[in-house]
Amino acid sequence: MTGRPGFGEVLRAHRRAARLTLEQLAEVSGVSARTLSDMERGRSKGPQHRSVTALADALALEGEIRGQLVELAREGRLRDHWTRPTGLCELPRSVDDFTGHAPELVWVSELVYAESSPGVGVVGLITGSAGLGKTTFAVRAAHTVRPSFPDGVFFLDLLGMSQRPLAPAEALRSLLRALGVADQQIPGDIEGRGSLYRSLLRDRRVLVVLDNAASEDQVRPLLPAGGAGRALITTRRLLAGLEGVRRLVLGPLPLPESTRLLAGILGERSASDGEPALVRLAELCGGLPLALRIIGNRLASRPGWGAAELAARLADEERRLDQFKAGDLKIANAFGMSYEQLTASARRMFRRLAVVPGPDFDAAPAAVVGGVPVEDAWEALDDLVDLGLLHDGAAGRYRFHDLVRLFARDRLHEEEGADGREALTVKVTSWLLRMATLCGRWFEPGYGRPARPDPDLTVPASPEEAEGWLRANMDGWLGAMRTAADRDRHSLVLDCAESMHWFSDLWAHNPHWHEVFTLGAEAARALGDLPRRASQLNYLAWARSLPPGDPEAVLRYAGQALELATRSDATAQIAWSQQYTASALRLLGRFGEAVAASCRAAETFRTTGDIDSSVQCLAHVAHCLLDEGRHAEALERYRGLLAVLEDPESGMTPSVARLSRPLALLRVGHCLERLGRRVEAIAALTEGIDVIETLQMSDFRQALALETLAALLADEGRGEESRHASARAARVFEAIGDPVAADRCRALAATP
Repeated sequence: MTGRPGFGEVLRAHRRAARLTLEQLAEVSGVSARTLSDMERGRSKGPQHRSVTALADALALEGEIRGQLVELAREGRLRDHWTRPTGLCELPRSVDDFTGHAPELVWVSELVYAESSPGVGVVGLITGSAGLGKTTFAVRAAHTVRPSFPDGVFFLDLLGMSQRPLAPAEALRSLLRALGVADQQIPGDIEGRGSLYRSLLRDRRVLVVLDNAASEDQVRPLLPAGGAGRALITTRRLLAGLEGVRRLVLGPLPLPESTRLLAGILGERSASDGEPALVRLAELCGGLPLALRIIGNRLASRPGWGAAELAARLADEERRLDQFKAGDLKIANAFGMSYEQLTASARRMFRRLAVVPGPDFDAAPAAVVGGVPVEDAWEALDDLVDLGLLHDGAAGRYRFHDLVRLFARDRLHEEEGADGREALTVKVTSWLLRMATLCGRWFEPGYGRPARPDPDLTVPASPEEAEGWLRANMDGWLGAMRTAADRDRHSLVLDCAESMHWFSDLWAHNPHWHEVFTLGAEAARALGDLPRRASQLNYLAWARSLPPGDPEAVLRYAGQALELATRSDATAQIAWSQQYTASALRLLGRFGEAVAASCRAAETFRTTGDIDSSVQCLAHVAHCLLDEGRHAEALERYRGLLAVLEDPESGMTPSVARLSRPLALLRVGHCLERLGRRVEAIAALTEGIDVIETLQMSDFRQALALETLAALLADEGRGEESRHASARAARVFEAIGDPVAADRCRALAATP
């Protein structure tokens, strides 16, 4: 029998005799072209009987010729059956409700035919945090590609999260036995076992799934060194030291796929629960397949429960983690296995990070809660990322999965006392608020870098650094304000809110200013400080005057500020309340009253020597004239304002004048546009927009100016420049949270 041709050779000869390509035979027989290729190349020596029958029918084989092909396939199956013991390293069953990860499954299928460098085997590494279903995914993928591995698909749990991960020598013994090597033929040393293992994988179409790997050292001896064999590894660790592997990071399921998985687990009863309740449950599971399976199993095993009822239980953050258990499945156990792998210092930092407010953070607050230098904090954070307990993102920032944060908080409550937790919360809250206050004061005229900085804080080297910190950590320091307010730390809250006065004008579209200044006003009230409470109410009036504007709220806040400022003889706040009253009157179209109020405020500021504020009030007079349609008068006033802003002897603070000048240029451009002086308007708007970009002041004023500029350029027949301006306007509108205006400008940018 040794001289007989194999199944693949005979099949190829019949196909060629029939003058069919692989693709044509695949179409006629229903057997895929890839599977046919494996058969003809000897990679599939013993295909299933139904496939052979389909091929014989497609090739019109009859009698003895047909019998020969069927017999060759049967012999191949028998040889495959007897060359290895059955039941060793057998691939587990897949779940029938597997959902999603279509692109990732394609990634695994591409490994089958991937080319590699000489001596380097094809290895796929699947990483991800606990609960993401890495094993379930790898098993499903292995079953999907199984027809391409006629010599076997093997599965081995490396026990990477246990206290005693499987030793490489023992792993090699198990795999060699699965490959058909008798016990007495397995070498006694790891080098010999590894050599024999690699030689077997070189000549066989084998897929080895190495699940739950602990380290690079554990898996290196188990990898193929070129040839036909393939390996697929799953691990919670990044295993960054592995060379020449193809990496796949498995992430949470998107919400639609999460909802489908939940519905698949529940089966027919999902219809009675209703889609909104299932969507809410899926949201609370955060895309973790393990969490979805636990919740689905709990509902499926309790017919009397409703999805909406369980969603209501999960909404309670204090008890949410306790709900994620069903039989022997408990999501806290999955996280706990990773937690136990950490050093004592990394565990301490992990659980203490639960008190840091906001969705993400960098190494500085981690160092604060960990009580370690920043350099040590980086190292601990890397350990947490390596085990999937944290996710790292751009610019050195880290974030928890929502359920992992709850697990960290539970560990904190279990392992540290109430007094220690309170002290930790106070410490990180204080640090965040002092840091925000320091950064905010960079923008006060004449302040800048402090002469005697707080030794606990990292002082920004420039206003740009201060602004970057405030923007990146907005949720953190705002959360700290809320926490401090709840704990009656009113001075910290008020100092922080006050420091945002000048910075807020650079980030006018930030939606949180109303809450910041409300917390500031409440802190001032608690302290009994009437002048500072008046200032916070005036800041609230400013926040409500921004587009789309709420003039009634502006009048209310300005009126409250005026009453408090008058009682405490706070002249500056009296003037500001007059000015914000003027802003509300202008929004209401009561231009004469608005002009009178602005003039009174300007005179009050002038008598106190506050030239900066006086000029701003006079600028508002010009705004009223422009809105009233008195364009020529408004233009004259804006040009007078520009002369003051550009005069070094005006008495204005240089930084205030520098920031005010481009805004005045934009107003000049709007006046010229209304007067029909297009060429001059284009020049003024272009200059103002360019200066604003240089100063990084992009907000609604720049966006509106760009939209006006685009229209003027179109009227001048400068279509390409007009479309470019519309595209720029769309980007700014998008950034400040005005999608309607952004879509409008994008449509204009796309118009030929």
